[in-house]
Amino acid sequence: MMHSLSSPTPADIDPHTLKDWLHDGGEIALLDVREHGQYGESHLFYAAPVPFSRLEADIARLAPRRDVRVVVYDEGGADNVATRAASALRALGYTRVHRLAGGIAQWRQDGYAAFAGVNVPSKTFGELAEEVFHTPRIGAVELAERQRRGDDLIVLDGRPFAEYQKMSIPGGICCPNGELALRAHTLARNPDTTIVVNCAGRTRSIIGAQTLINLGVPNPVYALENGTQGWYLADFPLDHGASRRYDDTIAPQDLPALIQRSANLAERHGVPMVDAAQVQAWLADTARTTFLCDVRSAEEYARGSLPGAQHAPGGQLIQATDQYLAVRGARIVVFDGEGVRAPVVASWLRQMGWDASVLRQGVAADLPAPVASTPEPPVTVLDDKALAAAQARGAQLIDIRPSMRYRAQHIAGARWAIRPRFADLALDPARPLVLLAEERAVAAWAAADLRALGVQDVAVNLGTPAGWSAAGIALASTPAEPADRDCIDYLFFVHDRHDGNKAAARQYLAWETNLVKQIDARERAAYRFPAR
Repeated sequence: MMHSLSSPTPADIDPHTLKDWLHDGGEIALLDVREHGQYGESHLFYAAPVPFSRLEADIARLAPRRDVRVVVYDEGGADNVATRAASALRALGYTRVHRLAGGIAQWRQDGYAAFAGVNVPSKTFGELAEEVFHTPRIGAVELAERQRRGDDLIVLDGRPFAEYQKMSIPGGICCPNGELALRAHTLARNPDTTIVVNCAGRTRSIIGAQTLINLGVPNPVYALENGTQGWYLADFPLDHGASRRYDDTIAPQDLPALIQRSANLAERHGVPMVDAAQVQAWLADTARTTFLCDVRSAEEYARGSLPGAQHAPGGQLIQATDQYLAVRGARIVVFDGEGVRAPVVASWLRQMGWDASVLRQGVAADLPAPVASTPEPPVTVLDDKALAAAQARGAQLIDIRPSMRYRAQHIAGARWAIRPRFADLALDPARPLVLLAEERAVAAWAAADLRALGVQDVAVNLGTPAGWSAAGIALASTPAEPADRDCIDYLFFVHDRHDGNKAAARQYLAWETNLVKQIDARERAAYRFPAR
């Protein structure tokens, strides 16, 4: 179903009203429903990226309460994706959906700031944290010299393992920020060992280093200034494909002291410790949104978590909060399995302005299963063999995978498309159509839109180039197609920073350090750093 065909126009609000709403203390989900590349070029400070192509697949996780106040916006032009998104949300049961009149264009015209990049509130927080705490830092040249001398020093990379593997400081060990409180002591047992925390740029270097300092570790601790980008700009080589990471084993005798250290930090920052009964009551509260976040590692989460919890590894929940929750003013309850990591994460979330608590019983808590979310539309899924047969019979192939994946390798003859622009496709309603996708839910909602456009015989394939090739399907690569202007799902601004493009790296770092200068007094006041 293409919701915009029958639903009424949503209630409009003007930019001045929206600005007041964002600071009135009530819950609000501000959703930028353009695609990721468009969002990253320019967006509102508190906007969560919820692209129309993924809207129904992601919204129940990002804004679970159906009567929360919602504002959607787009560019303000003729594509009218915000109206379509509002209709889709109302069809899912959201009752208080508004549209920003004139979109982001009107917002800017009325004198309000728009921000480039991603995870802007989190990155701004990192810059402010460095300013407030005077986090010690070390430059690439000094670090390289100390490594050359053989100083007693360890480099801990605070990013997830997949990011670490792309590029890392030589000798660096992957220990994501959310794991530092539990595992840093196993990697630097000598209190005289200098610990340097790095990321790709700045935020996680600063937050990781300051985490260890806030915990009171005896070691000298530094943030690597500008991370791997600073290293690259200083003409030092980066490792690619490194596999050094922390050891999963924690000695049981170490835990009591670690738990007490985290509890002390949480107490200093006013982090409430709540029991399962309280969390259950919060989750049942129809007047307030509560997010339940498992901050443990991906491996731990995969072995089992609490009903209704989303996986939000601690470092990433701080670094990219808007990717895990879209309701400003909501409660956040974090938990782990041992009582060391969650209190530290909560201490940062509270400084970021969130109402964050720690579930005392952790993953062992007894919580009921949540009510199931809205099911996706039914769709027929073809395996690769059936896809090959459909192609041979003349089916139209529409590839809705990310544009860069299409460029790298796709089925010969398949066309790339993105859901908000389906109406621009010259489709033959009499011919079967197969959507090539990576996620069933995303494909199912896209298929519903195609049916609304008149193509009734729509199926889905969730395969990969390797599987397609094995089924005898010819592949093609088109490095320049789709054209850059059509790749609205891809943010060119944040890529190529380590691949020979020093100008891109310098531009990124300048953007990051300049964020603090762009926020206004109300945005600055929303952060809650301790008095010093």
